[in-house]
Amino acid sequence: MKPLSLARVQQLLAAAHQTRLLVVGDVMLDQFIWGHVTRISPEAPVPVVEFERESFMPGGAANVARNLTALGAATELLGSVGNDHAAENLQRLLQAQRVGCGGLLLQADRMTSLKTRIIAHQQQIVRMDRETRAELDGESTQRLIDTIERESEHADAIIIGDYGKGVITQTLLDELKPLCRARGIWLSLDPKPVHHLKLAGLSLITPNRKEAFELAGLADGTRGVAPLQDKLLLHVAEKILQELKPALLLITLGDQGMLLCQRGHEPFHIPTVAQEVFDVSGAGDTVIASFTLAIAAGASPVEAAIFSNHAAGVVVGKVGTATVTPEELLASFKRDLAAK
Repeated sequence: MKPLSLARVQQLLAAAHQTRLLVVGDVMLDQFIWGHVTRISPEAPVPVVEFERESFMPGGAANVARNLTALGAATELLGSVGNDHAAENLQRLLQAQRVGCGGLLLQADRMTSLKTRIIAHQQQIVRMDRETRAELDGESTQRLIDTIERESEHADAIIIGDYGKGVITQTLLDELKPLCRARGIWLSLDPKPVHHLKLAGLSLITPNRKEAFELAGLADGTRGVAPLQDKLLLHVAEKILQELKPALLLITLGDQGMLLCQRGHEPFHIPTVAQEVFDVSGAGDTVIASFTLAIAAGASPVEAAIFSNHAAGVVVGKVGTATVTPEELLASFKRDLAAK
């Protein structure tokens, strides 16, 4: 695999500052409660976590958006939040990270998705979710479509963040796809196969291995085989390409890296560059954000895959949902080039 030169990475990062992207989807607030454990509860066989501090980070589609602004792209976030303290906290965090929040619908009958993780000694002990999963009603969906139509007039790409919380509906997708085709806008989606939607005709789909097999309707019967020798994985990729016809399919494979697939081309495997893995939460958000941004900045599909692979390699080395800075991304490429 020909490495991406530092000069080319710098060129893409410079071009990223001239791009504008929309992120549409299920926004969340991630709460992290940090502490330490020295004893087991006398009430039940569970650890007693002694509180040290708490922190909050944007999650879901909001994490995709902040990954984009961290790399220099102008970004607007569109979705739905409740009339609650979590929404206020989320919007304050997003504004601090230069994410446009004008497209967030405030709905009193919905709860802002709040995921609370309790972490002790760098290990997650338990997670509690507070959220509304019902689909947006027709009126709210139409308001969202109208906002997307208006905001997309000056957008280079749109990323759909579907986390199965009700914002991404078939009606919304059916309106978005022809709109993007007509305006020449790149349309990426990170799928949730349990949320049965018709996904044909997208620019990019970024499932992980488990999601890819679910999209293909097949059981995963192989593990540990090199991706380009994994006949079942390659069959799944071909099935998705033929049935859903995305321009590009990027399957993330954890410690095996990524597999980039395109109709009429041989699959391209990108080995992982992660040095240490502390937390994979949010890594998929970084992949779809950095890949789409690279494409918007003028990268080829292979260049975008290598670019996003390095971005993901940085964030999995951090605890919690995280982003990558241009400086961290360049340092990752320098390490990789020095090792070759």
